[in-house]
Amino acid sequence: MRTFLSNKRALVGAFILLFYFLMATVGPFVVPLEEEQHPEQAFRPPSWDHPLGTDYLGRDVLAQIVHGSRDVLFVAFLAALFAIAIAVSVGILSGLKGGFVDQVLMTLTNVMLTIPHLPVMMIFAAVFRVRDPFSFASILAFWMWAGLARAVRSQVLSLREREFIQAAQLLKLGTAHIVFKEILPNVMPYAAINFVSMMRGAIVSSVAIMFLGLAPFSATNWGMMLNMATIQTGAIYIPRALSYVLSPLLAIMLLQLGGYFFAHGLEEIFNPRLRAHE
Repeated sequence: MRTFLSNKRALVGAFILLFYFLMATVGPFVVPLEEEQHPEQAFRPPSWDHPLGTDYLGRDVLAQIVHGSRDVLFVAFLAALFAIAIAVSVGILSGLKGGFVDQVLMTLTNVMLTIPHLPVMMIFAAVFRVRDPFSFASILAFWMWAGLARAVRSQVLSLREREFIQAAQLLKLGTAHIVFKEILPNVMPYAAINFVSMMRGAIVSSVAIMFLGLAPFSATNWGMMLNMATIQTGAIYIPRALSYVLSPLLAIMLLQLGGYFFAHGLEEIFNPRLRAHE
């Protein structure tokens, strides 16, 4: 904890992520979403009543940003969680079993790494008709696990040569004990760092897919807001609507920055070599 608190960037990242977490959980109760349309107030610039201006129907942009954060963070959290579960399972199984199982799993992993992720995710989102956060997160996670799986496998290959793993095998403590008591505690810190990075990647991918209109299950999602602002309503060409266009972009950029800073702090905590270098 002392290491984390001494890292200013990590603290900034933690505060940014905490702000977004509160915005997604408490924000919708504090800032109500206005359903009533006011076309006469369309594309109003920022004011006291509307800090981020209004959209093409005269609705408050800030309220949409707040309510959209719940979908963005929830989908990113689920996608990262699913991807971590797949990657850790594949990496540990491949590293422990070796032989034919290792060859099959690593071949599959290499194939997944060579496929361009975003175009394929777009095709899957369009074909499978995404209607809820769980199906959306599953599609994102399916293309995110491969890189971490290879890293976990490398760690397991190193760990299984350690004395405590060999002692557990000689004592015949069983595969479950070796996996959950000996290997997972050594793998999870690295997985925790990658969890934040995967969430950042899932945010970008989900917003991009929503921006293209391939998974329109939430009207307040930041990707859908960008879609409406740039494609559907032409707000990007209206000077007074600049705040409506930039608001979701700035929300995404700040969230990405917070995730990057926070992941840097976690890496310093879990990697003693970084602390020794400093």
